[in-house]
Amino acid sequence: MGSRRRHGPVAALALALLLGAALSGGCATDPDPAPAAGLPVREPVDGSGRRITLTVGVFGTFGLQEAGLYDTYMRLNPDVAVRQTSLTRNDVYYPQLLTHLTAGSGLADVQAVEVGNIAEVLATQGGRLDELGSAPGVDRAAFLPWKWAQGTSPDGRTLALGTDIGPQAVCYRKDLFARAGLPTERGAVGRLWAGDWRKYLAAGVRYRERAPEGTAFTDSASGVMAAVTGSAALRYYDERGDLIVAVNPAVREAWDLAAVFARQGLTARLQQFTPGWDQAFANGAFATVACPAWMLGYIQDKAGPAGRGRWDVAAAPRPGSWGGSFLVVPSAGRHRAEAARLAAWLTAPAQQAVLFARRGSFPSASASYALPAVAEARHPYFGDAPVGTVFATAARGVPRAPVGPKDALIAQTLADVGMLQIDQTGRAPESAWRAAMKAIDNALDR
Repeated sequence: MGSRRRHGPVAALALALLLGAALSGGCATDPDPAPAAGLPVREPVDGSGRRITLTVGVFGTFGLQEAGLYDTYMRLNPDVAVRQTSLTRNDVYYPQLLTHLTAGSGLADVQAVEVGNIAEVLATQGGRLDELGSAPGVDRAAFLPWKWAQGTSPDGRTLALGTDIGPQAVCYRKDLFARAGLPTERGAVGRLWAGDWRKYLAAGVRYRERAPEGTAFTDSASGVMAAVTGSAALRYYDERGDLIVAVNPAVREAWDLAAVFARQGLTARLQQFTPGWDQAFANGAFATVACPAWMLGYIQDKAGPAGRGRWDVAAAPRPGSWGGSFLVVPSAGRHRAEAARLAAWLTAPAQQAVLFARRGSFPSASASYALPAVAEARHPYFGDAPVGTVFATAARGVPRAPVGPKDALIAQTLADVGMLQIDQTGRAPESAWRAAMKAIDNALDR
């Protein structure tokens, strides 16, 4: 869920969520309707049995409606109707959300927020949101600690409940690896670069030595940079909320490593989430791509039937996350208590497992990882890879990195103003870095 360039065009999300029935082993068939996730039995809302309508505002193909969760909730709560409104792009949805929160009108009872925007929402709109940490049915211990922290304001109020996350793996083409003389079994592939993104670079150098004609080791330098940054304990902001992008060694390490990929000819010099990138999946133009859980559906859609069984999934060098979203309850809503109950139910482990099984959105509720729909999940398109286990392991290892108010803007600027120029035009890394820093300062009015 959320914008996919996850720091980029949200339209990609709709494609990323097309995993659907491709998941198997607990995911091949729809799970039974989930229980009410610990919510107590209650009397009709207004004491008369009159039905109320709760609205949920989302962006993109968010998945809750498509997975049938609203229908299940209404069956369990016959006095409540749930209706969804959706805008295709987060870059249209989010400014409107801020405007409506400030005005205290025009809001849905439950609103979605993308991870790249959550810090800004909590910092600037926290007083206009209801506290959800103590809402009926919410269990803090059921969530990954780092995801819970992202939805908690500096004063300790949990104002947002996590939906999905984007734990990272590396998706790779077994056929291209075999032709280049590299191992193809996912465990052996993961060991090539275990623990260090520089080992991923070394694997790329090995690939280049015997690369099938017309192929590159990975798709883009920007993709490498995003993956390395996503596995860092500090990224663009520090724990105090201060901007550190220009001085953080982890960001510069990601930049420098990605630049080496570009300058050594290890990338296909593509810009992610563009038509050329999409076509490259179908053409088999590159052998690996940094691969959050939500990207499985995207790859399947773009590589098509010809890619089935050729792609596989291996552990990334270091755990990281790229993507994720939240649900919040505006204080201006008419049915705040009922909205909190709905948000709690939609994000409870049982429902997150259903969402994964039916839509491929990986749960932020770690309590769901033991449920069959997640624990036994395999993906036949990717060689029957045990995707539930692979991504659950990655999710548990993600560092608790602070999320800042302009994370999305900074990441997009680093990629499009900076790294893309190194990759596609051969611009010197130091010159591109200075241009990216200047663009970030200008965008943030610094």
